[in-house]
Amino acid sequence: MQRTVTLESAEFRALAHELSDFTAKYLEELPLMRAYPESVSGAEIERLFATDPPVEGLGKAAFDLLPRVFQNSRPASPRFFGYVFGSGEPIAALGQFAATVLHQNVAAWRSGPSASAIERTVVRWLAAAIGCAGFSGSLTLGGSSANLMALCMAREAKAPANETGVRGGIVYCSTEAHMSITKAAALLGLGYNAVRLIAVDRDFRMHTEDLRAAIARDLASGKAPIAVVASAGTTATGSIDPLRDIAGICREFGLWLHVDGAYGALASMAIPEAFDGIALADSISLDPHKWLYQPTGCGCLLYRDPTDARRAFSHSADYARALSSDAIEGFAFFEESLELSRPFRALSLWLSLRYHGLRAFQQSIRDDLRLAQILADAVDAEPDLERLAPVALSAVCFRYTGKTGDIDALNASILNRVIRRGRVYISNASINGKFALRACVVNHRTTDDDVKAVVSEVLAAARDLQP
Repeated sequence: MQRTVTLESAEFRALAHELSDFTAKYLEELPLMRAYPESVSGAEIERLFATDPPVEGLGKAAFDLLPRVFQNSRPASPRFFGYVFGSGEPIAALGQFAATVLHQNVAAWRSGPSASAIERTVVRWLAAAIGCAGFSGSLTLGGSSANLMALCMAREAKAPANETGVRGGIVYCSTEAHMSITKAAALLGLGYNAVRLIAVDRDFRMHTEDLRAAIARDLASGKAPIAVVASAGTTATGSIDPLRDIAGICREFGLWLHVDGAYGALASMAIPEAFDGIALADSISLDPHKWLYQPTGCGCLLYRDPTDARRAFSHSADYARALSSDAIEGFAFFEESLELSRPFRALSLWLSLRYHGLRAFQQSIRDDLRLAQILADAVDAEPDLERLAPVALSAVCFRYTGKTGDIDALNASILNRVIRRGRVYISNASINGKFALRACVVNHRTTDDDVKAVVSEVLAAARDLQP
């Protein structure tokens, strides 16, 4: 029988060579590219790609639109400073290609022996790298899924619901916490109103006395506090909550401590003193696709005790049960995770760390931190710019103040103009109710000149907008 979806090895090799040459050329040209594609529009993108599927295969011509895909995408430029988004390390890209060819389901050791061993190894490396040797965990789709899993573990540890349903529970985080925390509370049946948003100080760090008071009020009113989420690098400003003090409060009241370190936790490889107390957490989320520059879709959840993960997630049908009692061969990620079908995420990270070495990533993170300080200094030196927050990690929030009138609207227009000019890409944040321009450096390609261009581009955009 002739199968219809097949590919001769010679054709695969030829296509792979062409794709390799195409992407290598793209990477060579990347430093000179615009930070945002020119004249891209929704209508044009729809015209190019929103088509009907071909009934008959196109063969090699299927790749004809690939250059247009790249041309109409935001490149991983050295001058991309939007959001908190890593820069895509090329060895990791090769790892992702290899993982896709190998095509493993990393549900358990028996479904992917090498993949399972490599993921457990990489998790161990990550835990040790941030000062949490001995923690277990797994790779996830990102920080949001890691935070969801962590709060599920917290709920089952403090107010079990898997058997009989949710009976309440309160979660505490700062007003600067990531939106995934309230979303997780809703998905877990606790509800948005079960999240207590604790005020922050002038450095955007959680007020611990306000936290203690909020917990005491809820206990006095008969509610059931279950967890505190401390931020190790808030999205807007990169602020780091007082982790050790919060851990003490969690011990005092018997609460779960989750540290949302999706943005910042990996910076403890470079500045461990800034993360004092992180090892006291019950669980920690971190994102290798941010500060280890991995392909998008590589997060991680670390936890102190695997029993807590199994309590939350172990509910297996007979067809998935482990067939071995061996500690290695009987291991199943799906017993400690939301996922059953799981891609081989670890191969990219494993190859990156083996190729470059841990020291290279430590230095690159130090470089990113230094570059953010260079940008902050450049902002402070410019009389028409105002910095709106301290720079705890690599996020610099500021605004243009060189004109009177509606400053928020002006800065929103400046942001749009900066992006359209295409020389740098920045994003925005709200800082104490003010519209802020925000540049975040988590980019292994960025240089001193690249960050200095942020200030010159903002000033140029402001001049462009002058009547």
